Amino acid sequence: MKKYLWNRWTFFLLLIGVTIGAYMWWQRFHDIPVEAKYKFQTITQGDLTQTVSANGTLNPLVLVTVGSQVSGKIIRLYADFNDRVKEGQVLAELDPALFEAQLAQSDANLKSAQASLELANANLKRMRELFAQAYISKQELDGSIQAQKAARAAVDLATAQRQKDATNLAYTVIKSPVSGVVIDRQIDVGQTVAASLQAPTLFKIAQDLRQMQIDSSFAEADIGRIKEGQSVNFSVDAFPDRIFQGTVKQVRLNATTTSNVVTYDVVVTVENPEEILAPGMTAYVNVVLAQRQNALLVPNAALRYKPTSLKPKPIGTDAKGTALTQHKDKKEKKTSTVYMLENGLPKPIEVKVGITDNRLSEIISDELHAGDQIIVEEVKDASAKKVATPPMGRPF
Repeated sequence: MKKYLWNRWTFFLLLIGVTIGAYMWWQRFHDIPVEAKYKFQTITQGDLTQTVSANGTLNPLVLVTVGSQVSGKIIRLYADFNDRVKEGQVLAELDPALFEAQLAQSDANLKSAQASLELANANLKRMRELFAQAYISKQELDGSIQAQKAARAAVDLATAQRQKDATNLAYTVIKSPVSGVVIDRQIDVGQTVAASLQAPTLFKIAQDLRQMQIDSSFAEADIGRIKEGQSVNFSVDAFPDRIFQGTVKQVRLNATTTSNVVTYDVVVTVENPEEILAPGMTAYVNVVLAQRQNALLVPNAALRYKPTSLKPKPIGTDAKGTALTQHKDKKEKKTSTVYMLENGLPKPIEVKVGITDNRLSEIISDELHAGDQIIVEEVKDASAKKVATPPMGRPF
């Protein structure tokens, strides 16, 4: 019986010893260092640019639409897409037959009116002589004067009509009002244009493609920071590896509301000396708000990080009784807190926050320097990261 009890206690003691040894072995090779519980980023030093972004469309600085003031059929074209034209150069001609006939009719009417005026002048002269000799009455003389005035008015009317018809005939020759490049042609030979209600568009001419502008739409949240004269960087899909420069020319006050989103048109002037930027290209615009050189830069994730054990504590209440927190107080002071690992625990360091590009932020601090490691995130499953590999075989 004693031997049985001794064997039983020996088994239990051996089992306890094996369990303790196994735990110590597991603890030795699976204990997670404090550093493995956090993700770190290095503070860097460099240049930073703060911008606001939007999309826009490239347009000529001056775009002239050439139309027709008269209706008719196109019989000749002298300009095509991409042609360079001079001011006064003929672009197209309409069939002038009807306008020539109308002008001929006006010429005939004018000659008839002039003949009637000559006869009225002769009659008035004779009537004045007869009236001087008392052969006719004053009423008959007044009738001759009135007839002469009516004949003169008829001449003026015929002259005006003739001038109108001559002008319409001249309008059948479409000329360029400016020097530039034809970027659009909307007519062909044989096509009839109708100008009864409004002048139809025949050509669109960009006056100078070396000077262009971008019409871009910015959200109302950003418009207060955009001012005339600010620098602009933009890119286009045609040249994805190239950055172009521009300048804010105008912030237009006419707001546009689409699906309850308010935007404002910002006009950006662009130099295009190579004429490689074409009208209609989509421009991805970045308006430069501020720039810093050799600034301390931290990821924005570091500014958002808070240890899980740390919660904002109320420091009072506002007028509505809402609790105020340290977080709100820091926001008003434009300060924030980053954390470094010290003695196994996150150490808070208050910093002043400068500009940001939505990825990195400028900080000002006497305690931090380039190369320091700061915490950006806590690892949720740190046990999954093994920092040591146990040797193969039994522990004992």
